[in-house]
Order: sequence, then structure tokens, then C-alpha cells
Amino acid sequence: MTELLDAAVLLLAVTGAIFFLGGSLGLLRFPDVYTRLHALTKADNVGLGLLALGAALHLGDPWLIGRLALLWILVMAAGTVSCHLLAREAHREGRTSWRR
Repeated sequence: MTELLDAAVLLLAVTGAIFFLGGSLGLLRFPDVYTRLHALTKADNVGLGLLALGAALHLGDPWLIGRLALLWILVMAAGTVSCHLLAREAHREGRTSWRR
């Protein structure tokens, strides 16, 4: 059973890291501020959630699992608010979204 749990933790950690990498690549490669913010916010929230879930499975302590869940919720809220503020400021400056 321990090997299965370790494999699940490893799979969650690697998948979370891939989401972080995807968000970073989206930040570097996408053409405008709106698509960059979308890629970065979504991918980082999912990546952190997967890493937190993997850490929760590895730790097993309910107190630490609750703190990890609270941390993930706070980071999601902060990411959402900061993304909205940046997009609103870009809109106020007159930045247009990318079109083909």
C-alpha cells in the first residue's frame, strides 16, 4: 500500500510541476496581457492544488491537510484578485486583446 501511495504522491507532484511549467510558458509565449494572465492564473492554481494534494497524501496529518487546503484557497483568492486588477488596469490603458 505504501508503494501505491508513494506513486500517487509522485504522480500528483509531477503533474503539478507540469502545470506550473505550462503556466510559465504561457506567460512567455502568449501574445497579449489577457491571454498571459489567463494562462498563468489557471495553470498555477491547478498546479498548486495538485502539489498540495500530493503533500496532503504524503503527510497524512489532518491538521496539516487543513492548513494546506487553507493555503490553496488563499492563494486562489489572491491570484484571482491580482489577475482581475491587472486586467482592469490593462483595459483602462486601452490595451486590446489579440486578434487573428
